[in-house]
Amino acid sequence: MSTNIAAALPEMAALQPDRMAVAWPDGRGGFSERTFRELEEDSSRLAAALTAYGITRGTRTVLMVPPGLDFFALTFAHFKAGIVPVMVDPGMGLKSLKTCLAEAEPEAFIGIPKAHVARIVLGWGKDTIRLCVTAGRRLFWGGTTLSKLRAGAPDLMQPVETSEDDIAAILFTSGSTGVPKGAVYTHGNFLAQVELLKETYGIEPGEIDLPTFPLFALFDPALGMSAVIPEMDPTRPANVDPEKILGAIQRYGVTNTFGSPALLHRVGSYGAAHGVKLPTLRRVISAGAPAQPAVLERFSRMLAEGTEIHTPYGATEALPVSSMGSRAILAETAAQTDQGRGVCVGLPVERIDVRVIGIDDGPIPTWSDDLEIPTGEVGEFAVKGRQVSRAYYGRDDATELAKIADPDGGFWHRMGDVGYVDEQGRLWFCGRKAHRVRLESETLYSLQCEGVFNCHPDVYRTALVGVERDGRTLPVLCVELLANRPADHPVDRARTEAELRAIAAGNERTRSIDTFLFHSDFPVDIRHNAKIFREKLAVWATRQLS
Repeated sequence: MSTNIAAALPEMAALQPDRMAVAWPDGRGGFSERTFRELEEDSSRLAAALTAYGITRGTRTVLMVPPGLDFFALTFAHFKAGIVPVMVDPGMGLKSLKTCLAEAEPEAFIGIPKAHVARIVLGWGKDTIRLCVTAGRRLFWGGTTLSKLRAGAPDLMQPVETSEDDIAAILFTSGSTGVPKGAVYTHGNFLAQVELLKETYGIEPGEIDLPTFPLFALFDPALGMSAVIPEMDPTRPANVDPEKILGAIQRYGVTNTFGSPALLHRVGSYGAAHGVKLPTLRRVISAGAPAQPAVLERFSRMLAEGTEIHTPYGATEALPVSSMGSRAILAETAAQTDQGRGVCVGLPVERIDVRVIGIDDGPIPTWSDDLEIPTGEVGEFAVKGRQVSRAYYGRDDATELAKIADPDGGFWHRMGDVGYVDEQGRLWFCGRKAHRVRLESETLYSLQCEGVFNCHPDVYRTALVGVERDGRTLPVLCVELLANRPADHPVDRARTEAELRAIAAGNERTRSIDTFLFHSDFPVDIRHNAKIFREKLAVWATRQLS
């Protein structure tokens, strides 16, 4: 069996050659489609053409094309040829983009015209990029075009032989707690992820997926699922047009969909208001940040009985780690979240080892079992498994902080998340390690505290931050209220604040919080529009209180 992740595509093309592999908006209100056979041939043609052009095995290549046929064909062409795609979110900010591309030291750049213009004007990779390909019309920047490569391609290329440890891609994190970092993914990492997703969720060839996050869409051809790309801006899932998402699901009889909690909130609110039902969906997968129980309950109303929303826990560096279904969340653990226990993210998936170690902000060079803390105590999650990426590209300092060498072989990845394991073996997520608020008498964990307040009927979400004042840390709760309240039930901020104060005083985990600030629109990550940038809120809160 080949260890090249691209080998899954010809296997699926042989199994279901005439089945639709990808559908994407045609710009006229409809969709264009390609079969598995067509996607397989196109990616093999492009693999040969890129190699002939000089983008060869091991070449780090920035890939900036929107979801669609070119995105799938180019990505699998890269894997087949052993080219290393560098994946960054174009919406992460110009400064972060330039830093990420400088660290990745790309030698080639493939992108739409807009991306090339930005590359030239802003100097992305100017010292290392030597080959350019334009997906679309090429203007003044030289290089060649995707259409020319397709037209002049030599014979189709079969996937090159790779080992499990060969680099397959560099995937940049969202940067929710700092500068984004490039996680080095091997072919073995990708293969393990595909196997675990298939086993954990019972995904079968022939299913139809609606992925609203481009990187998650890459799993579809390898899993044998048809990918229906909705008409949306993938960097703004919180602002999608619900009718276009729901319309695509209904048109194609979609069986699986992936969406961030922000997208589920928007689409679920629309669906509840209009009585929409989605009987073809077998499962919904939501990740990127914890989904509030109200969001899960509202979206679940559109699903058939027995269909639930799965909330996998993980990170760019390690996914999946664990998973939890909406039925168990709504029936049991949501009430405990409201009480301040944190967010239950379920049992670990198969073939991954999860431990909880004492919280330490410095590097831990070597693993030992005495790093672990007792069941029920809050510490940092550390994980070990085939799906766990091994390093950050060009960031030895970050790798040193995140990885622990195991004397028995391999390494442990420190998730940067704090939480604990309960008596049933389930993981409870209490927030990011960087977001804990340390007071003189106690340490407050963001998700434990926020869960107590998020159940207030006027609150959309909250964020706990620490503000330095008079030589001590002041815990501050930033509050974003629900928008579009009914005219007969407007939000009274004074009343809401008084009620939040009463809630705080009534829970032992939140009694030290007595400063509340209302914010109209939390800053969130560009990838999922769900991870709250608490660092930015802390700066804002400091200004408000000065």
